[in-house]
Amino acid sequence: MQAQAIETISNNVLKYCDMLCEALKDNYREYSIRGHKRAIANYGYTYDGSPSVQAQYHERCVNELKEGDLPINYVIESGKKYHKIIFVDSGNSRSVHAFVDKKTGEMYKSASWKSPAKGVRYDLRLIEDREYVLANCDWSGGYLYAR
Repeated sequence: MQAQAIETISNNVLKYCDMLCEALKDNYREYSIRGHKRAIANYGYTYDGSPSVQAQYHERCVNELKEGDLPINYVIESGKKYHKIIFVDSGNSRSVHAFVDKKTGEMYKSASWKSPAKGVRYDLRLIEDREYVLANCDWSGGYLYAR
């Protein structure tokens, strides 16, 4: 019975990591759309009233982002003790966004590629923590700094 409970928790932790990856991608999409819309407002229109070349480029980018075409990705790599949430950019550069303990669901900021920083930031098993993380996570990891 206890082994089954441990397995259920481990499966849920992996599911929460997937949910976090999706929330991070959504945050990046919103962030990028805001930036492109600011650029459209700055470049605006030419003297004859048509959109400038720069504004047209940024409008295309907004449409691609809305259609789900992201230049980045978040993937999960599982090790012995942790799930690594890894940010992958358009040039295939990779960096660790966060570590999540596979057994406990405790979330850590990364200290390096191989190890988490000291101090639990969130516990994904707790509904309150999980909802806060999914609602407030940002693609760059600012929410992981010590509170």
